[in-house]
Amino acid sequence: MTTSSAPSTGAHAAPVLVTGLFDDAALFPPGNAPMAAAVPAHRRLRARLGDLVGPFVVPAARLGELAEHLGDGEPLGVSLIAAAGDLPAAAARVTACPGLTLAAVEVPVATDAAAAREAVRVLDDVLPADVPAAVEVPRTAARDGVLDVLAGTRYRAKLRTGGVRAALFPSPVELADTLHACLTRGIAVKCTAGLHSAVRHTDPGTGFEHHGFLNVLLAASALVSGAPPAVAAQWLAGTDPGTVASAVRAWPVDRAARARAAFTSFGTCSVLEPVDDLVTLGLLPSPERSPA
Repeated sequence: MTTSSAPSTGAHAAPVLVTGLFDDAALFPPGNAPMAAAVPAHRRLRARLGDLVGPFVVPAARLGELAEHLGDGEPLGVSLIAAAGDLPAAAARVTACPGLTLAAVEVPVATDAAAAREAVRVLDDVLPADVPAAVEVPRTAARDGVLDVLAGTRYRAKLRTGGVRAALFPSPVELADTLHACLTRGIAVKCTAGLHSAVRHTDPGTGFEHHGFLNVLLAASALVSGAPPAVAAQWLAGTDPGTVASAVRAWPVDRAARARAAFTSFGTCSVLEPVDDLVTLGLLPSPERSPA
């Protein structure tokens, strides 16, 4: 684990800032971990990092494979990715498996308002009240119609912040506008893909401009405090680690809680990468290193 001599963020705010922030998407690109390796690695991460680590993200089509690799231990909390039509059967499979717990649900992109309404209907029918769910929002003109459907429900918006092609990365202006569209409707967001690091940067291998998850937190905080999208875009565009870390480090617990209520989590194929970044920036103490 990378270490740093910089002071960690105040003890009052640090747990709120990072608890449950990192959903374990080890099965997905660019990591593409095999199930046989991903499941025990998730258990080791949970043992070492505790509540920093969110649920294990799994598509419905791989539930059978997951069941074969559960092994011993506590039930595995999963964030189930399932299309609306597949969700009833997939959720029932999770519930019926003693080694699994349904911790969250993610519905793939709703292409228009009609698809969003169907997703909400199925989620209402299937999910217990204490299980959160997110519906992926399209990056098209249909976005606001989908968000209008989600507004007033208990469901979150899932925003795609990157991927294996440059076109999958929204610009700071686009992402700020979408965050604003969500948060002004009272819709919390989770993010997926591309947020491997705390601060915005250029990947040296691909040349892709990656958003930083701390940048997203700062943008969300600004928006829930009433700032316009242009201010959020400035936070999203920031690339200086010291400036970004200092801004977050100064937060009292209530501000951290408001930001996390708006930006609930993100999927990452390597939980250790964002945790290492927070340690390097002095926002987390270094946990004891063990193989994961």
